[in-house]
Amino acid sequence: MFQKILIANRGEIACRVIDTCRRLGVATVAVYSDADATARHVALADEAVHIGGSAPKDSYLKGDTIIAAAKATEAEAIHPGYGFLSENPGFVEAVEAAGLTFIGPSAKAIRAMGLKDAAKALMEEAGVPVVPGYHGDNQDPEHLAGAADTIGYPVLIKAVAGGGGKGMRLVEQPKDFAAALESAQGEASTAFGNPAVLIEKYIQKPRHIEVQVFGDGTRAVHLYERDCSLQRRHQKVIEEAPAPGMTDEMRAAMGQAAVRAAEAIGYKGAGTVEFIVDGSDGLRPDRFWFMEMNTRLQVEHPVTEAVTGIDLVEWQLRVASGEPLTSRQEDIRLNGHAFEARLYAEDVPAGFLPATGTLTHLHFPDGARADTGVRPGDTISPWYDPMIAKIITHGATRAIALSKLCAALEDTEVAGSVTNLSFLAALARHDGFRAGDVDTGLIARDLGALTEAAAPDLGLQALAALGAAGLSDGGAALSGFTLWAPLKRAVALDGVAAVIEVLGQGHALVTIGGELAECRMTSGAWWVNGRPTGARIVLTPGTVSVFGPGAWHFNLTDPLDRQGTAAGGGLTLSPMPGLVKSVLVAAGQPVTAGDRLAVLEAMKMEHTLTAARDGIVAEVLVTPGAQVEAGAALVRLEEEEA
Repeated sequence: MFQKILIANRGEIACRVIDTCRRLGVATVAVYSDADATARHVALADEAVHIGGSAPKDSYLKGDTIIAAAKATEAEAIHPGYGFLSENPGFVEAVEAAGLTFIGPSAKAIRAMGLKDAAKALMEEAGVPVVPGYHGDNQDPEHLAGAADTIGYPVLIKAVAGGGGKGMRLVEQPKDFAAALESAQGEASTAFGNPAVLIEKYIQKPRHIEVQVFGDGTRAVHLYERDCSLQRRHQKVIEEAPAPGMTDEMRAAMGQAAVRAAEAIGYKGAGTVEFIVDGSDGLRPDRFWFMEMNTRLQVEHPVTEAVTGIDLVEWQLRVASGEPLTSRQEDIRLNGHAFEARLYAEDVPAGFLPATGTLTHLHFPDGARADTGVRPGDTISPWYDPMIAKIITHGATRAIALSKLCAALEDTEVAGSVTNLSFLAALARHDGFRAGDVDTGLIARDLGALTEAAAPDLGLQALAALGAAGLSDGGAALSGFTLWAPLKRAVALDGVAAVIEVLGQGHALVTIGGELAECRMTSGAWWVNGRPTGARIVLTPGTVSVFGPGAWHFNLTDPLDRQGTAAGGGLTLSPMPGLVKSVLVAAGQPVTAGDRLAVLEAMKMEHTLTAARDGIVAEVLVTPGAQVEAGAALVRLEEEEA
């Protein structure tokens, strides 16, 4: 076993690797960028080395700098985590050339699976079924359009070097193919430095089921499957293991295919073989096809750990240090069911736009595993993926594990940034999902219901008003002065006035919109109008949050501030901090509602900004290559005629 390793990553996965290393007595070296100087993974590691600027290209993608840090700290091996350099064969070769061990597969294995078209050809040779499509070298747009016509619409355009939904576009009609191809190639070029794409048949009721494999370079085993069908924008939201509705026959067929795939390339370490499954007629062993192999540890690996009892990071360290794979397939048992929900800083109603902010309050419940790379007070940076945590639950049955997930999401508390927490809770309660009737289109079909914002009731507003007045702990003190009458104070929440009348310690009346709520604290808990709430009130700068069940956030407003800040439909604002990739219009150009105005690159994704109405471009306020903040004005349309 290694004595010391360097972790060439950040955030949640770096912290996850550190946890296992501590248990095994392995010392760890963290690396960090300017933006991560005070990050959680830096604090947890035994040593930390600064490697450059905030942008990934200036730090976490600088392989030579990372290798130099490993040599300087006398680390014996480098764990890549996932993302960044984890699937870069050139980095693997450089690590080994420096006399260090790469904790992962060989450069040859990564190359074999790195390009989707070549990987599919290799899998066909190994007897693994693949999806019908075009995987050739001819990248002429007309040729690709012809291939799409031959395959039959709808089709998927996918970057051959892609992953995480980048460089992927669904095209349902021939007339949309050219624009989708241009967009996919542009995003692929930015994300991977390779604009090449392939075309695949889009399966109407697809399920995304993947198999965890592990090899020692000679032999491989599988650790059963995970269902990752709940996706938005081709990125996973909630994963589970095992897959609902899985039969023994189907599991055996998929497991054997995944092992054949791993052994065909002499795979060493943890990997995932991803399959697309036609779920229109149940799970059948003749209706799954190879999509790709991720030659690294997956984000969703904790659900596999939960149902097998195996620490995959420990297995990675042991095999990389020279130990053979000692477990046989029959030694690996499937126990119960597990879920993982990905908690992100993102604005769901705005189209899952990544968000930033300072986590003024953060609490994870007992009874669930929370893998996180942040702490209260940390800032969600615009430079990296906005994941806050992964919430993992396990139970003897799917129903029990899902019930525990619902409870864990209701008891998770986050303030200081917009998050997808309420969306995750709604998804976990979705009737179809609870019944195991899942496919990759579920979220898109029911997005309206899943993102419908419920209005806070009077009790929640009353508790928020108490928090705004500094009475969340039941205290009787209010700033102000009164004679021979109960003390009153007015506060404003999201512009709505609330009047608080303090009757005594832990006892107040709150009037909002002519309605009255009696709030009383009993044994440390708030009751509203004679009913227990179980709520927790958290006051942070400019905001008061009420947690349990669910999360409710109210902006504190100054009743004397009447200045408006809305920008109107003539001004296009940046929805987040990012890089202006391109500007698609010029001053004087007429546009119609929905026309593309500019492309913003943020958090490793491209976001197209469109015109809110018909009009004429009066002014373009940015240039390509500009770094802008959230709310920055990008394009202004001429005023509408009265």
